Amino acid sequence: MSYKQFEAIEKHAGLLGILTAVMVSIGGLAEITPLFMEAHAVKAPATVKPYDPVRLAGRDIYVREGCYLCHSQMIRALRAETQRYGHYSIAEESVYDRPFQWGSKRTGPDLARVGGKYSDLWHELHMTNPRQVVPESNMPGYPWLTKTKLDAADIQARMRGLRKLGDPYTDADIASVPGAVKDKTEMQALIAYLQGLGIKNEPVAAGTGASAPASDGGEP
Repeated sequence: MSYKQFEAIEKHAGLLGILTAVMVSIGGLAEITPLFMEAHAVKAPATVKPYDPVRLAGRDIYVREGCYLCHSQMIRALRAETQRYGHYSIAEESVYDRPFQWGSKRTGPDLARVGGKYSDLWHELHMTNPRQVVPESNMPGYPWLTKTKLDAADIQARMRGLRKLGDPYTDADIASVPGAVKDKTEMQALIAYLQGLGIKNEPVAAGTGASAPASDGGEP
């Protein structure tokens, strides 16, 4: 391109804006398209199942209350991370998470493998008034969750929506919701969600019953 052509473009703001938008779009597509294709190629392993009605409700409460703003569910492949939290996170674990709970912001600890680490009672005390069990905590309490019952019709509607997105919920799964959530509170649902994190979907070494460590000890 000649100097006069460059000069013509620079002197015409509209043309410069259009050409800039075209180049940015091409660059963006070059970066996004491979990631988009790779994301759609991720398949759920046999150990990862769609959320049952109670845990699905708990996951939605977790998102609604903004828990993800302080707690990530993304353990990085670094020794300091794997020694503290467990096996690093892999994409297949989150295939049924919409929205997924990865991220990097941590005011509180990562929760990817928190399932089974504490008792249900501990979680209830912690959620009601965190200072009861962690005196130095700056986390707010959520006592109202113990008073609100789950809405079966709402959960059924969510499951139907997720089925359209590819989650393998059957008609029987959806029909079982009223019985599964009867008399359960939002607190119980949230605890059920937390207690399942990392329990059945942590990568397992072939031929063993133990979690597979990073091949490099957790370092990238």
